[in-house]
Amino acid sequence: MALIRLACAADAAGMLAIYAPYIENTSVTFETEVPTAEAFAERISHYLEHWPWLVCEINGQLAGYAYASRYRERVAYQWSVECSVYVHDDFQRRAVARALYSVLFPILQRQGFRNVYAVINLPNEKSVAFHERMGFRHFATYEQVGYKLGRWKNVGWWRLILNEFGDEPGAPVLFNQLDKDFLPGLFTAGRELLKS
Repeated sequence: MALIRLACAADAAGMLAIYAPYIENTSVTFETEVPTAEAFAERISHYLEHWPWLVCEINGQLAGYAYASRYRERVAYQWSVECSVYVHDDFQRRAVARALYSVLFPILQRQGFRNVYAVINLPNEKSVAFHERMGFRHFATYEQVGYKLGRWKNVGWWRLILNEFGDEPGAPVLFNQLDKDFLPGLFTAGRELLKS
């Protein structure tokens, strides 16, 4: 049985089981030290005040998770967010990332965000192809912007437009203030993608 739902602090250990190998063995993330489960639980709880964090479970095991986070600090950037998705090795190529993003982006759209950015450490053909299939378009590459695992890394930026606004857009709605009545339907639609 598969399901997509909101993450909670109790998911921290399961999420870290997915995330830690990316920290320790790859430059997919520039985070270099695995956080404790307690610190990660605090991160989840704090971020959920502002942006959605989602998990995908398959047969009771955490298969992947996706979330949005702040793009930059200044108020003028408030209509943009970054997104991330991580999938357990045992559940690769089973549409987990696609299902999670297919739920995440409509939530961000309802919150009133204009842009969602995917930041991809290069080279990463698999992630680039996936994000472009999801509608993202490349617009910039920062060359040798990060150093990890003994190498300088380039980072590419991809953009997906969620909403078009005219002058004087209203501020995005905080996730903890969003009317969530629509979520069960989204979770069901995401679950259906896992079957296809």
